[in-house]
Amino acid sequence: MSEKNITLNKSFEFAVRVIKLYKYLCDEKKEYLISKQLLRCGTSIGANINEATAAQSKKDFIAKMSISSKEARETKYWLDLLIATDYLSKNDSHTKSLIVDIEELIKLLTSIVKTSQQRLQTNEK
Repeated sequence: MSEKNITLNKSFEFAVRVIKLYKYLCDEKKEYLISKQLLRCGTSIGANINEATAAQSKKDFIAKMSISSKEARETKYWLDLLIATDYLSKNDSHTKSLIVDIEELIKLLTSIVKTSQQRLQTNEK
């Protein structure tokens, strides 16, 4: 992973954790539906950020980062649902850490998208 792209690095590390959580949910909890949704969106965050790094334009960059932001929000939803249905314990340190990480990614991505949109609007004037 790139040493310079903090967002990409954070999303990659988060995706690794999501994959491990998926394995745990399938193997230990025999939960296959919600965990599959979590796997898809939790790993998609970094994939879209990675695509954004090779964007063809500022608008393309914003579009990819916006998708990544939406995927992060969806990931948070599935984590919350897993907690609400007792597949994950909200008091578990790993669960707490995942929630902190996804909330941090959401804030980071929201900020990147908003700043990029503002810069694009400023440059278009």
